[in-house]
Formats: sequence, structure tokens, C-alpha cells
Amino acid sequence: MPHLLYDSLKRGMDVVGAAGLLVVLSPVMGAVAVAVLGSMGRPVLYIEDRCGRAEVPFRILKFRTMVDRGVGEHELAVDDGRTTRLGAVLRKTSLDELPQLVNVLRGEMSLVGPRPLYMRYLDLYSPRQRRRHEARPGLTGWAQIHGRACVDWATKFELDLWYIEHRSLALDAWILARTVGKVIRAEGAVPVVAGAFQGAEPAEQGPRG
Repeated sequence: MPHLLYDSLKRGMDVVGAAGLLVVLSPVMGAVAVAVLGSMGRPVLYIEDRCGRAEVPFRILKFRTMVDRGVGEHELAVDDGRTTRLGAVLRKTSLDELPQLVNVLRGEMSLVGPRPLYMRYLDLYSPRQRRRHEARPGLTGWAQIHGRACVDWATKFELDLWYIEHRSLALDAWILARTVGKVIRAEGAVPVVAGAFQGAEPAEQGPRG
């Protein structure tokens, strides 16, 4: 399928899907917002610049999970005492990511694509790794159904690049279906790989089924 047609159809699916999910999940999001406000106070949302398509920055939205906003909330690989018990539950269940449906509606993100990373990582990428920005960043992606936070950076990038080179509506639908099961089972939600990206060469990584 030509990329222009694919992009147009995918954008339509993103709008319909994100709008529908926001309606269906609005009670859940309201309950999470109240819980965050009661346990951590304001602000309820964690907002930070992330790298979008064509390396254009955008403001990503998440429910807060930590009591201090000194560094990126998902950058640390181990709990340093700032993550609340509620925050740990939100991360494990991926409920902290639900506000990103608004990012999808705005056109800053897609339902499926490479996860958006920090702007400061741009200078650390190899030319091949920078290709991950050819697509809108996603709420979920090929790397997320193959380990999420439990794969090393080189493997994560190679999985993202495999998606860039093979993306299609059928693949997107399959990734979304697999994501549901991964989230329900909370697979790979707890990071076991060192936090901040320091620069790495891509691993030799082929597609996984």
C-alpha cells in the first residue's frame, strides 16, 4: 500500500479509535485523576516534551506517578522512593498512558508506532536509529509487544526500525490486538534495563512473531 494512502487511512483509524476509547474510558480516567489528586496533589498530569514525527517536539500527556518531577518519570530503571504505590499500579497497568489518547486526537501521536522518547536523545542516535521518527510515535508499538521495558536499547531500536520498514494497517491491527493481552497480563511493564539511553549501535535483530 502506498505510504500516502496508508497514512491517510491510519490517521482516520487513529481519530475514530482514540475518540471511541476516550468516551469508553472516560470514567476510568476520571477515577484515576481523582486518585492522583488525592494521593499526590497537583498537577494530576505529567507533561513533557518528547520527539515526534520528523523530530518535531510535542508535549506528551501522562498521569503523574511520582512525587517529584525533577527528571523524566519513566527514565529510572529502579524505584528510588519517589514512585507512589498508586503510581506503581498505574505504570504496571499502563493506566498512566491513557491521556496520550488526546495526543493521538491532536495528530501528535498514533495508536501504533515507536514510543516517543526524550528530545535530548537526538544527538545520540545513529543515522539508522533516527529513522524511527519517520512515523508518528505510538501509544503502543512493535517493540512494546516484544518486551516493552525489558529489552535493551539496541534491540528496542531495531524492533522500531523493523516496524518502520514493514508497517501496514494489518500489522497495526495485529499489534493493537497483542497489546491488549500484554497490558492485561502486565508483561514487561517493570523495567529491567538501565534507564537513560547513552548511545548504542543497533543490534542484529530480525522480526519476531
